[in-house]
Amino acid sequence: MADLLEITKDTTKLIVDMPDGPVEIVRQKNETQLITGFLQPIVPIPGVTPIGELEVLDALGDPDFLVVDTREPKWRIKATTPGSLSIPFSDAAQRLSELGCSRTSSGWDCADAKNVVGFCNGPACPQSPIAI
Repeated sequence: MADLLEITKDTTKLIVDMPDGPVEIVRQKNETQLITGFLQPIVPIPGVTPIGELEVLDALGDPDFLVVDTREPKWRIKATTPGSLSIPFSDAAQRLSELGCSRTSSGWDCADAKNVVGFCNGPACPQSPIAI
């Protein structure tokens, strides 16, 4: 099995040991790809639950959820999910109050925060995992 910790933005190939011998997997980027990101785990940190498009649509109409576009503004201008809130990944730590967290003397209390659905430019984009 491949060591996923070895996959980085500079990795273009990976050798995976299979029962019949090693297999080389090569990532070939092309001009039509929108981002310059790298492979991301499906669960960026323990406790995060990945969801699909139908769950995102459900979250848009649910008052207990906030759908957050974590991309840089230049990407949001091109297109976004209607009803989403723009909190770029680089600003997330400073804007926790918008998610329902409150500042305390010892940091942030997010016990009463909304359920946040964050999205970015897809599975190779590191913006949502960084925001999380």
